[in-house]
Amino acid sequence: MNDLRIGVIVGSTRPGRRAETVARWIIDEAARHPGGTFDLVDLADHDLPLLDEPIPAMAGNYHHPHTRRWAETIAGYDGFVFVVPEYNRSIPAALKNAVDYLFAEWRDKAAGFVGYGATAGGSRAVEHLRQILAEVHVADVRTPVLLGVFDDFDADGRPAPRPHHAKAVDMMLGELLTWGRALRTVRA
Repeated sequence: MNDLRIGVIVGSTRPGRRAETVARWIIDEAARHPGGTFDLVDLADHDLPLLDEPIPAMAGNYHHPHTRRWAETIAGYDGFVFVVPEYNRSIPAALKNAVDYLFAEWRDKAAGFVGYGATAGGSRAVEHLRQILAEVHVADVRTPVLLGVFDDFDADGRPAPRPHHAKAVDMMLGELLTWGRALRTVRA
């Protein structure tokens, strides 16, 4: 069976964000996990305006080229790792908007999470994202990777993981690949 295609979604478009650096770290870590090909999917590269489709995403009738391009990107993956900063106890607006644009392209795929934030390491954003993704039928894996912005990054803003982070990464990616294989069968 072919490797799973996993999109590592950079969940922030803010200038100066850490999400891209964190996503690249996860892609590097994923190289130790056979069975998956991991690609960077940067929301900033898709330039999605606030949701402007006249028909709900569930219909799958996309009018705008930016929506069709986004749909094609997401449809090509078997699962996702969402790299999500915590903004005011939730996810960035750009990520919520990107999820809301689509429906079938998310359905019956697996998702893992890497959160980062100040006091709770992004845990509240991850939990909120789980609720949002449930509505588009994404199966999320249990183990998140959570990074504190004050303790788990170096002076240059790069992840400085501790031993428990490596364990969480391995568990999350293992769960993601297992669920991804199972859900590929569901989608067949």
